[in-house]
Amino acid sequence: MNSPAPSATPSVLDLAPVIPVVVIDDAAHAVPMARALVAGGLPAIEVTLRTAAAWDALRAISAEVPEAVVGVGTVLTPEHVEASIEAGARFLVSPGWTDRLLGAMSASGVPFLPGVSTTSEVVALLERGVTEMKFFPAEAAGGTAYLRALASPLPQARFCPTGGIDAARALGYLALPNVGCVGGTWMLPSDAVAARDWARVEGLAREAAALRG
Repeated sequence: MNSPAPSATPSVLDLAPVIPVVVIDDAAHAVPMARALVAGGLPAIEVTLRTAAAWDALRAISAEVPEAVVGVGTVLTPEHVEASIEAGARFLVSPGWTDRLLGAMSASGVPFLPGVSTTSEVVALLERGVTEMKFFPAEAAGGTAYLRALASPLPQARFCPTGGIDAARALGYLALPNVGCVGGTWMLPSDAVAARDWARVEGLAREAAALRG
């Protein structure tokens, strides 16, 4: 993952084949959910800024689940970047990027994945020294065929495709040479979360972690 300085820390793209994309409505779910995901072999967790509970959830995971590499998704502004770092984020993910947002993420001191959906956006990031990106919305933007076409002319770009990916589709993405991991929600079915069935979540996480054996 892009970092402002050289580091021996592995890229978030290489921690597991799947990054769970978490939408948390109840902050009380955050810690047991994170523990279940980590126990299942998915340590990198993206908490999205789509609900009012997101900030409290991020702070709780950061404080109580140190083995989780917790990041923030749906980062849209420099203010989001600052608040994410203060809340304990260890990486940042955006659905798209501007020069202003990219500058804030680069200056944050943590790894980041700016979102792209076109070849021009990929080339523009490569010009700026950014080589690891979120491909979003993956299925709607061309899916595996699109990323396969980018691999030859732009081999230095690596992606975390997110958007419309389930366990079956994930296998196709993970087979591509320019995909480090995928983002998805299928290991967090709404009925399991509502029932606090963390054993089921852990089992689904374990299956996802085994997708790239």
